[in-house]
Amino acid sequence: MPVKDGGYSEAQKQALTQYVKAFSSITAAKKLLDTVYESSLVAKRKTQTQTTSLPILLSLKDIVKTYKIGRQKIEVLKGITLDIHKGEFVAITGSSGSGKSTLLQIIGGLEKPTSGEVIYDGQNLAKLSDKKLSVFRRNTIGFVFQFFYLQPFLRLSQNIEVPGMFARTKRADRRTRVNELAETVGLSDRLTHYPKELSGGQTQRAAIARALFNQPVILLADEPTGNLDSVNSEAVLEVFETIRRDYGTTVVIVTHDPAIAARADREIVVKDGVLV
Repeated sequence: MPVKDGGYSEAQKQALTQYVKAFSSITAAKKLLDTVYESSLVAKRKTQTQTTSLPILLSLKDIVKTYKIGRQKIEVLKGITLDIHKGEFVAITGSSGSGKSTLLQIIGGLEKPTSGEVIYDGQNLAKLSDKKLSVFRRNTIGFVFQFFYLQPFLRLSQNIEVPGMFARTKRADRRTRVNELAETVGLSDRLTHYPKELSGGQTQRAAIARALFNQPVILLADEPTGNLDSVNSEAVLEVFETIRRDYGTTVVIVTHDPAIAARADREIVVKDGVLV
């Protein structure tokens, strides 16, 4: 767009013309980015509507969790009500100390709420005995943590099959399952290796395979990419998406990583023990 003559020198007119062109390009680029961003929001809202229309798998009702330290009581969760739907990918986010990891542990039966209900398959997990909770965790939940907790003296194949040993799965069936899961997470060529011979990303993928051994209905992960670089984080995230797609597993992840939250079907934000 040329600049009209207003007493400017030729050099000034050329400079102003270049400025106008640059400004126009920036404006056009911003409009394009705004359009892309709005499209992504629309797509995400559509996905959220689709997943929340799925059957409810687990419900939390008025969950309160209080810890007693000496004479002091610390209320970590302050009346959380939440539904998790079958087959959805949920990210739980929030600052450190917000209560998100405690919420994940209550979903998985690792912690009991001080008050409130956790309903799964018609039963209140908060009222189950420790023995029945243990059965629930073994048969229903897979756990993945920020720290991998692989046994250093076991080869990768043996680490993956540990849950099957506790479940008394036959050895031949365990081996078949190990091979299937190793292929799913891209570690078929590492089964004879020890954990110290694996990269951080490979070790985390091995931990995911182990968590999947007993075919859990819900896979829970607490900061699974916290110790990984961006490349390995992306690889782990793709594994979670594959698991949800191929097995129909419900995936719930606690994370500080905005990339995971952006790709989840739904983001749940916890602040000071409540949902926001």
